[in-house]
Amino acid sequence: MSAIDDLPPLRDVIATHGLSARKSLGQNFLLDLNLTAKIARVAGDLTHSDILEVGPGPGGLTRGLLAEGARRVVAIEKDARCLPALAEIAAAYPGRLDVLNEDALQVDWAAALSAPRKIVANLPYNVGTELLVRWLTPPSWPPPWESLTLMFQREVAERIVAQPGGKAYGRLAVLTQWRSTARIAMTLPPEAFTPPPKVHSAVVHLEALAVPKFEADADTLSRVVKAAFAQRRKMLRAGLKGLAPDIEDRLLAAGLKPTERAEQVPIEGFCALAREIARP
Repeated sequence: MSAIDDLPPLRDVIATHGLSARKSLGQNFLLDLNLTAKIARVAGDLTHSDILEVGPGPGGLTRGLLAEGARRVVAIEKDARCLPALAEIAAAYPGRLDVLNEDALQVDWAAALSAPRKIVANLPYNVGTELLVRWLTPPSWPPPWESLTLMFQREVAERIVAQPGGKAYGRLAVLTQWRSTARIAMTLPPEAFTPPPKVHSAVVHLEALAVPKFEADADTLSRVVKAAFAQRRKMLRAGLKGLAPDIEDRLLAAGLKPTERAEQVPIEGFCALAREIARP
């Protein structure tokens, strides 16, 4: 028996269903159910929320979410081999788990959940960053989610919470922290997973802000930040010259030094520049 429900231990589930992790799908399975329940608790009170989970695999985190009282979980699993194991969990928690055998990059997930919505996932390594950027850049704000509780490689997690002045600070930090609060809630060693990855992992918790911290057009800000960090070793006046013929004047108008580099610019500075770039 596991410590959180009456279903079999995950090692037995994996053996029964022949669920060897596939590198091509970015799979690394967490087998400690007490640990998956701890990750679920990072997301806060789940009893009044629908939860989106991406890449549940054999269902370790899924069971943690349900055991912690999630109102309903919608799990998107691309690997059809995992569906029988997830069906067993659905039977143990009647009416509270729906599994979509879909690609998370293609499915309209928000339509499948009722508000309030939270996203909690041990994201597959190969699509984790892309999914985060999509969740941070919806067509309108506030987004359809209240919070994100996501596991990444620790290096990616550090980029999400990075502050100006360091090598980890970049586009991901600006996009995240402009519209949400972000913190690293816990770290996990490679041996917590099967098979063990070559790197440590970390769980990041993001809370959506009702409005962004500073005024800026989202598309313009995204263009500015992308251009700035694409050539992060160049001075701003050189790296951003493609955005406007009078880029040096606009940098000065935004209160930025043309000789600064992207990693020195705080989020407020990028937003000020985005407003200047958007100006006719």
